[in-house]
Amino acid sequence: MVTIREVAKKARVSVGTVSNVLSGSESVRPELRRRVEEAMRALDYEPNQIARSLKTRSTKTLGTVVTDITNPFFPQMIRGAEDAALERGYLLITLNTDDHVERERRAVTLLRARKVDGILLVMAPDSGDIGHIKAAIDGGTPVVCLDRAPLDSPVDSVCVDNVKGTRMCMHHLLLRGHKRIGMVCGSHDVYTSEQRLVGYRSVLEESGLIFDPSLVCFGDFRLDSGYKMSKELLLRSEPPTAIFAANAMMGFGALKAMQELGLRCPGDIALAVFDDIPFGDVIQPRLTVVAQPAYEIGRRGAQLLIERIEGRTNSPDPVVILLNPELIVRESTASRPN
Repeated sequence: MVTIREVAKKARVSVGTVSNVLSGSESVRPELRRRVEEAMRALDYEPNQIARSLKTRSTKTLGTVVTDITNPFFPQMIRGAEDAALERGYLLITLNTDDHVERERRAVTLLRARKVDGILLVMAPDSGDIGHIKAAIDGGTPVVCLDRAPLDSPVDSVCVDNVKGTRMCMHHLLLRGHKRIGMVCGSHDVYTSEQRLVGYRSVLEESGLIFDPSLVCFGDFRLDSGYKMSKELLLRSEPPTAIFAANAMMGFGALKAMQELGLRCPGDIALAVFDDIPFGDVIQPRLTVVAQPAYEIGRRGAQLLIERIEGRTNSPDPVVILLNPELIVRESTASRPN
């Protein structure tokens, strides 16, 4: 087995320089770093991570906890986090909670027991009690919330501006002539649902339209939920002329309901979605969306977490990063006939 001393000898540097390269220290000159990396490749050197973690008290591992790995939004986010982590020499462990807060608590406990250096967390609904998050932070394991942040207890977080994105989409629908707009929303207890509902309601009221609670249905951000709620809206005696779905999976559920009822989109009913996914512009009709920078949310979240871990962010106050969404207008929203 190749040792660190052999790497240092081949690279013509000190053992300390090799150690600094392995730890990701920025103090090593580029030329020395290149020589060390070339020596490690030539010797097929693999660091003993267990021994290093005992010495440095760092496992160079981050935990990621998401709510629904089958939702295409989250793999994009995880990819951004993984890329940022690998740049700094960290690996990622990903766990799924299926939107159950008890599974979230167990996941956080498990990751702390495995001595991860920090945790990226997409919060499950009903996470009003964030004692497990505070306990992790107080115990020396930094936590950065992604996509969803606690409603009343600020922690480090990277989210998209949900209110702004919803407002852009609602203004677009109003300009297309839609005045009776249904909303298929997520859970009451989720930050993103609450913020998107704020955006929806504020635009209606500013435009002189009455907010009708009966046009807002709450579900769980999944396809079947979007299908059931959209079908309920479309079967009313006064159905909406447009539906705004609070995420892509519920938007697909809305399309399924329209097709089952023989309704044409956008001819009979318009549809706009908060989310964009890689094949959103391939399905028919091509969807009008509020695109979230999912990859960037993960990337920025991992960068912030590593800054906390390595002591490069010393602010005692939570760091809140709010990213901008983008409205992409496609075929699924049509102007209302005069």
